Amino acid sequence: MKYLFIDTCSNSLIISTIINNKIDYFFIDKNNNDTSSKVMKVIEEAVPDIMGIDKIFVVNGPGSFTGIRVGVTIAKTIGFCLNIPIIELSELELLATTNTDTKYNVALIDARRGYVYAGIYDKDLNCYLEDQHILLNDIKYPIDYTIINSYDNIDLLKIIKKHEFDEPINPHNLNPNYLKRTEAEEKLDDKRN
Repeated sequence: MKYLFIDTCSNSLIISTIINNKIDYFFIDKNNNDTSSKVMKVIEEAVPDIMGIDKIFVVNGPGSFTGIRVGVTIAKTIGFCLNIPIIELSELELLATTNTDTKYNVALIDARRGYVYAGIYDKDLNCYLEDQHILLNDIKYPIDYTIINSYDNIDLLKIIKKHEFDEPINPHNLNPNYLKRTEAEEKLDDKRN
């Protein structure tokens, strides 16, 4: 089986191919304003024959609003046009794959103004705290945890193995998982109140 992994949600652009449970290609680079122009070149390098892909794993958030839309749109387009099954993944669960010596990994992404996107997972990626947009000071931490906010030691195979046999999502039903409203939506509500 050959899988394509796409993550454009965070400050790291990650593209990978996995063949028979082994990483065949792995690209990670700083995700900045040229992501949309760079990502397709990387995918072409990773998968010269896109028709050979059996499944697409795409991270659909939370994270950068624009970044999320780039990866989700690419996965939807490839999945729909080539009839390739799509599995959606959480950015926070991906962070939680980092190997630590504690029972729980607390995955955090800065959401500004004292807020974070947070999710807490155990060693087997079982969810202890559902992914959410929350004030950093309001998180109820478990005993024996490590805070993870870096992509340095993520274990891509761990999350792929966990979700390998999940029910694929219809490309038309694949949506960004922002976990919060956009700033424009919040400002519009402020004006109305």
